[in-house]
Amino acid sequence: MNFNLSQIPHRMPKPRKHGITMVMDKGLGLEEAKNFLSAAHPHIDVLKLGFGTSFVTPNLHEKVELYKSYGLPVYFGGTLFEAFLIRNQFEDYIAVCKDFGIDWMEVSDGSITIPHAEKCGYIEKLTKYGTVLSEVGSKDAAHIIPPYKWIELMSAELEAGSSYVIAEAREAGNVGIYRGSGEVREGLVQEILTKIPEEKIIWEAPQKAQALYFIELIGCNVNLGNIAPHELIALEAMRIGLRGDTFHLFLDKKEGQ
Repeated sequence: MNFNLSQIPHRMPKPRKHGITMVMDKGLGLEEAKNFLSAAHPHIDVLKLGFGTSFVTPNLHEKVELYKSYGLPVYFGGTLFEAFLIRNQFEDYIAVCKDFGIDWMEVSDGSITIPHAEKCGYIEKLTKYGTVLSEVGSKDAAHIIPPYKWIELMSAELEAGSSYVIAEAREAGNVGIYRGSGEVREGLVQEILTKIPEEKIIWEAPQKAQALYFIELIGCNVNLGNIAPHELIALEAMRIGLRGDTFHLFLDKKEGQ
């Protein structure tokens, strides 16, 4: 940090497995990405090239190499995995990941229906090639999954080899663990946390109020995903009590609590 302040909560040091921030790149140009990294790279843990944007992104090899030059894992959004799968091109997906030096992969079923045992089979297969994230929850707002089912799905996917399970919200934060208004389904979240270790869950939280909810609930080292590049520095400040929303959250506590 740039100067000393007492009563700042302890952030897990990088490379961290807990308290991670996953940033979603939805189409930054190379120069934009360079500028973004120059300002924010210490606070990024993993970079997602959102949904299927990697298919149409110019200079994709250069962008992936740029992010990797900062020691950042890069992966393609789960929608791309589903796009390959529905076209019976699973092996092609593996080949593309290898070609671009991608060793983090997301297995999701938010846009297509995959029998869950089959989804877990894909997770298990991909663990041979790198780190696997799996996403639980539908992108269809009308498809409501009961809490016990979220827990069952997350448990099975972690058992199959996922390093983290991602709680679906889309890039807008209006499905899955959220209502259409963006409001958190608090009962669902709290029930999930009774059975699934919080350090194994990445909560997609693209809206400020959503990230605030999880920081207040779990602490500064909660795993958060789908963070927009321009929101990253502000999020890191909010995590440690240096934004109005969390200003009093960590005061009068011993440093490190």
